[in-house]
Amino acid sequence: MSGRPRQPIDLIVAKGKKHLTKDEIERRRAEELQVPDDAIAPPAYLSKRQREEFRRIADTLVSLKIMKNLDVDALAAYIVERDEWLATIKQLHRKGVRDDIAAFDKLSRIEERYRKQMRASASDLGLSITSRGKLVMPTEETPIPHDNKFAKFSAVTADG
Repeated sequence: MSGRPRQPIDLIVAKGKKHLTKDEIERRRAEELQVPDDAIAPPAYLSKRQREEFRRIADTLVSLKIMKNLDVDALAAYIVERDEWLATIKQLHRKGVRDDIAAFDKLSRIEERYRKQMRASASDLGLSITSRGKLVMPTEETPIPHDNKFAKFSAVTADG
């Protein structure tokens, strides 16, 4: 049986579409996997320029509370895929490549593969417009107090 993917409790509470007791919310929070974001560093296999790009993107993702320690290799993969995609684009734009149909076809297929890999990685990390649109960030709002319509019945009055 496949249902909807389980959402973090803070996201459910932020959406406000499900009524849960405080005990249910605390129980769900205790059950959720807590992944730290205290050891995010570029992997050694990245070049110096790639490490700089890693830090730039990682800083943004951490500030948005999206990236955790487990996502380091996913971001590194995106950066490597993007570099390979850009290198293939440069090769496609070299003089004479468009005249050699076999070379152009081969490079076009390679470019398409890198583009698909890069887009999938970007989507996983929230780096694309559509993937960001699907993200709903929990907010730290104070709940709006609701008037208790039954409060008048529980109050003891002097007359009665």
